[in-house]
Amino acid sequence: MRNLSRTNKRLVMLTADVLGIPLVFWLAVTLGGGSSQHPGAGVAWIYAALLLTSVPVFFQMGLYRAALRYLGHRAIVAVTTGVTASVALLAIVMLIWPSSAVPISALPIYWAFALIYVGGTRYIARTLLNYRVYTGSPRVVIYGAGEAGQLLAASLSQTGRYQPVGFIDDNPSLHGSIVLGLEVFARSALPKLVSDEGVQAVLLALPSLTRRRRQEILKSIEPLCLLVQTVPDHEDILSGTAKVEDVRDVHPGDLLGRDPVPPDARLLDACIRAKVVLVTGAGGSIGAELCRQIVRLQPARLLLYEISELALYNIERELRALLALESLEVDFVALLGDVHQTRRFREVLHLYSVQTIYHAAAYKHVPIVEQNVFEGIHNNIFGTWRAAEAALETRVETFILISTDKAVNPTSVMGATKRFAELVLQALQTPAAPTRFCIVRFGNVLGSSGSVAPLFREQISRGGPVTVTHPEVSRYFMTIPEAAQLVLQAGSMGQGGDVFVLDMGKPVRIADLAKRMINLMGRTVRDEENPEGDIEIVYTGLRPAEKLREELLIGTNVTGTEHSMIMRAMEHSLPWPQIRQVLDELSVALNHFDCDKARQLLMQTVAEYKPTTDIKDLVWEHRAVMAPGEASNVTPLQRRVRGTTPPHSPTGH
Repeated sequence: MRNLSRTNKRLVMLTADVLGIPLVFWLAVTLGGGSSQHPGAGVAWIYAALLLTSVPVFFQMGLYRAALRYLGHRAIVAVTTGVTASVALLAIVMLIWPSSAVPISALPIYWAFALIYVGGTRYIARTLLNYRVYTGSPRVVIYGAGEAGQLLAASLSQTGRYQPVGFIDDNPSLHGSIVLGLEVFARSALPKLVSDEGVQAVLLALPSLTRRRRQEILKSIEPLCLLVQTVPDHEDILSGTAKVEDVRDVHPGDLLGRDPVPPDARLLDACIRAKVVLVTGAGGSIGAELCRQIVRLQPARLLLYEISELALYNIERELRALLALESLEVDFVALLGDVHQTRRFREVLHLYSVQTIYHAAAYKHVPIVEQNVFEGIHNNIFGTWRAAEAALETRVETFILISTDKAVNPTSVMGATKRFAELVLQALQTPAAPTRFCIVRFGNVLGSSGSVAPLFREQISRGGPVTVTHPEVSRYFMTIPEAAQLVLQAGSMGQGGDVFVLDMGKPVRIADLAKRMINLMGRTVRDEENPEGDIEIVYTGLRPAEKLREELLIGTNVTGTEHSMIMRAMEHSLPWPQIRQVLDELSVALNHFDCDKARQLLMQTVAEYKPTTDIKDLVWEHRAVMAPGEASNVTPLQRRVRGTTPPHSPTGH
């Protein structure tokens, strides 16, 4: 029956009703009359009336349209309603044309038998369709016996991907009951199910559960070293972007256990609704999430400004799909461009009358920027300066810089350049400035490019080892959507030159995060206590300029804001003439490829910058080992092309 078309399956059920309902009626009449003798031919009309009052009603109730594999409690209601309606119609017919051979007292018996027959045939058909021989499929329990759990169980019975052996639910009233043929157990029974039933995984069917509650459940499952997967978020299921059966690995955000604070609609709208908004670095992790949230706030227009063609293509395609899915009408423009191309950027701001800029374009990966000092300075400092000047010249209302916790007491070039960029904006902010500059500083975001969570998942899937730099290294973490949402709200509260700091909760030890991810992916940690474990954690040592712990504040001068998770930091700044002089000197150092001078200027301007290593710029190091004769034979043109102009030599710039 599994291979029949849907039309043929309906014909089978129709035939079963046409043949079976008269037999059921005959049995009811026989029992009601106390005789097994079949009524005479004179009352054969009543069987025709029986089918004419039953089959059309069943059609009307959808009993021949329902997908038999997915019959549930709604089908029971439909069967009961259909049978009751058909019996009522038959009773009316028999009252109009009474017959002594068929007493009306037989109708209650027929109603009961018809319910059993019509419902039973469909249940048998569903059982045949859903029957599957599991061969090597992992045995799982479904955590959550509610609607999502039942839908998941029904779906898994079709695919054979997993073999459900029971439900786990925290509702005591459900314990011991049978749902879709599976028993419901308490959470405390999970170890016994692992040992007795060979359970290998837990599927969380709790799409609307809070993150804090989800973390409590994960902590209780973690010691069992079972694979834990979850159904998609409730919003994704409702929007149609995901199905219940699309189980996926537990999101690292669930391990943080912190529920996001509901956004303030007024703060979200202030800089976006009915305004022209531009996002630089629109294809990056943070920039792309800002774009997703901005389009939902109905800007007059959204401009995506991105230097990477592939990243711009991907976010443009994603936004078009999002707008179609959510029936949104937002005009957005995808622009290839570099903020260093000052004339083009200024022209874009002017022609499109941009009112709000979210400046997310930056180099953020600490080791890479440490090895490419000049590009880090060029992009993070000069890119921010050029973009801010263009905003001032075109009278943009609000300019929000996406900063980082690594700008606080930096030990890396990346952190120092981001702190320098903050100082540039603070210096440009004057009472007469037409643009309001704001800075939003936060820590690591889970799932971004370079984040440890995707790397750990990849390493665990390969069989390890998982690499951690140091046993005590810790970081602040936040999910990308939560960080972007807070950025949008913080930008609305700035008065000019403000530094906003997001409440990232408590720092997380990276080694602990690695261990939890190993356990929740169904593996065990291999260490001295468990030499037979699956995955080893290897400590590789801190990378150049990497810190054990990050900070969010310079000093302790901080005040609250209208939002409970956003703080305003009161930090020192420098006057514009001083900043401008350093920028000019930095420009000369870059043109002369003078790495020593550039770092000295960073240390001079960012007083908290304390490098922990020598200069690690790869080109600088390579140039230092070149033979003197080879260096002297390089022509000025070759130097400019290679970017290896010796210190203090003219560049024609």
